[in-house]
Amino acid sequence: MRIDVLSLFPEMYKGVLEHSILKKAADNGAFTCRITDFRQYADNKHQRVDDYTYGGGAGMLLMPQPIFDAVEAVTKDTGTKPRIIMMTPQGTRYNQRYAEELAKEDHLIFLCGHYEGFDERIRQSLVTDEISIGDYVLTGGELASMVVMDSVIRLLPGVLGNEVSAHTDSFSNGLLEHPQYTRPADFRGMKVPDVLLSGNHKLIEEWRHKESLRRTLMRRPDLLENRILTDKEKEWLQEIKQEIKNKD
Repeated sequence: MRIDVLSLFPEMYKGVLEHSILKKAADNGAFTCRITDFRQYADNKHQRVDDYTYGGGAGMLLMPQPIFDAVEAVTKDTGTKPRIIMMTPQGTRYNQRYAEELAKEDHLIFLCGHYEGFDERIRQSLVTDEISIGDYVLTGGELASMVVMDSVIRLLPGVLGNEVSAHTDSFSNGLLEHPQYTRPADFRGMKVPDVLLSGNHKLIEEWRHKESLRRTLMRRPDLLENRILTDKEKEWLQEIKQEIKNKD
């Protein structure tokens, strides 16, 4: 995968791209990433990239010219049809399904704004996706783009040491991940559930599935509203609800 980022603050990406899994993925050739300061494409003497809004109002707006020229420059001779992603609080709420969709692409371009946002013509004529990582406002699109990049890159083939990990993470199957334990089996009187020590893989998988349902019901019941439940899941949910009721 090729990733291009258009940002006024390219140095912000060093810490993310030069450490941990993302660095290993880049070193192994799973993806390449280029950060472009789109200020260098401004066609005015002072390299301004923002101006006042027509009709008045507070703040400055990013002008179309530098961003259009920057996108044209990074896509020149690539032979790809990139997804051009605008990071904006007005965008579609980001989730794991979206990450899985983007992970199938060959080329992603992230537009990171500042000030009062983008000239509308950028959104209308250039952008393919508008993404929000939550209902809050950041000072710029850089941090949001890093979140999306991390969630996508870890899904690329060969990036994670254990390929099963990406498929069992929270949200990957529409549920929160089940509780997990490691050694010792008894720590200060807190014991690992017996089923996990049984060696019975069928019972272990059933326990994990049921506990995923329990955790989702307790912490994110909204995720169950649109889920098509199997008969077994319905049975487990009834048991879980009864267990919760009995505790109360």
